[in-house]
Amino acid sequence: MKKLLYLPLLVLLLVGSTVSAQTPKFGHINTNELLSIMPGREGAQQEFERYARDLETQFTAMQTELQTKYTDYLANEATYSELIRTSKQREITSLQERIQDFQEQAQQDLMNQENRLLSPIIEAARKAIEDVATENGFTYVFDTASGTVIHYPASDNIIDLVKKKLGIE
Repeated sequence: MKKLLYLPLLVLLLVGSTVSAQTPKFGHINTNELLSIMPGREGAQQEFERYARDLETQFTAMQTELQTKYTDYLANEATYSELIRTSKQREITSLQERIQDFQEQAQQDLMNQENRLLSPIIEAARKAIEDVATENGFTYVFDTASGTVIHYPASDNIIDLVKKKLGIE
C-alpha cells in the first residue's frame, strides 16, 4: 500500500521536473551600456573623433576657399571681361561641386571608419553574450536598448505557414 502512495508522488516529481526543464529561461541586457564599457571602446572612439576632425578641417578649408573666391568674384565682377567672368563662375561652380562630393564621400568614409573600428568590439560583445546565454541556459536574451531578441534557440521559420494562412503563394 505504501508503494502505491509513492508511485503518484514519483510521477508528480518526474512530470514537474520535465515541465521545469522545458520552461524557457529569459534574460536581458542593455547592449549600449555593455558597449560603452567594453575594452578598446575609448581608444576606438578617440581614433574616430580624430579622423572626423581631420575631415572637418579639410571641409572647412574648402569652404573658406569657396567663400574667398566668391567674395573676390563679387568684388571684381564689374571689372572682369566676359571671358574672365565666365572662367571665375566655372571655377566657383566646380569648387562647389567638389565640396559637395567631398561632403558625401566624407559621410560614407566616416561610416566605414566607425564600422572598421567598432566591428571587433561589437563582435566580442556578441560572442560573450552568446557564450553567457549558452553557459547559463538562457533560451532567449532580449536587448533592452533596441527591443530585439539577440539570442534564441534554432527554430522553424513559420513564414510558409503564415503565407498559406493568408492565401499568399
